Amino acid sequence: MAEILDRETDAAFAADGIMEGTPSPEELAQRVAILKRFRTLLTQQRDRFRSYLEVLDKQKDIIEKGDPDELLAHVELEEKIVADIFSIQRVIDPLEDMYRAALSGFEPAGNVFRSGNREPDEVQSLKTALESMKNEAVIRSTRNKEMLSKRMAELRSEIKSLRNNPYTARRSGFSDGGTASLIDVSG
Repeated sequence: MAEILDRETDAAFAADGIMEGTPSPEELAQRVAILKRFRTLLTQQRDRFRSYLEVLDKQKDIIEKGDPDELLAHVELEEKIVADIFSIQRVIDPLEDMYRAALSGFEPAGNVFRSGNREPDEVQSLKTALESMKNEAVIRSTRNKEMLSKRMAELRSEIKSLRNNPYTARRSGFSDGGTASLIDVSG
């Protein structure tokens, strides 16, 4: 599919009379390069979000099991994926501005823009998929946060009940447990 879009995009950008003045071959090559890089970054971002959603699902299961070591490992993995998402987004934002600038004044010569807007269908579908994945990630992350808060409250309650239990209280040898009645002084 990407190859077909590449050919359609290349053909659309390379066709004569695209804009008021025909762009130079360098401009066309730059536009195509921007589009390809933008699409690649959107695809990478989508893959990172898929990984993030999988980690959030596994994290939910671990929270339910209550394994703190496994939970810590998944939290560290989650932090790494989120950092990757933010670093890719820092590259996407200026590239999207360049992409929009390259498309301004662009009139397609074929049916590259079938959806009726000014972006190729694949780019639009990637952006739509990313937006829905972002929303799903927020929902799952919030769910996990609530589950973790609930689990922490349960653990605090358990600890508090153990502290107040007279049968589990540790007794010190120096506590008022009574006095000695005989002392051996023979030595």
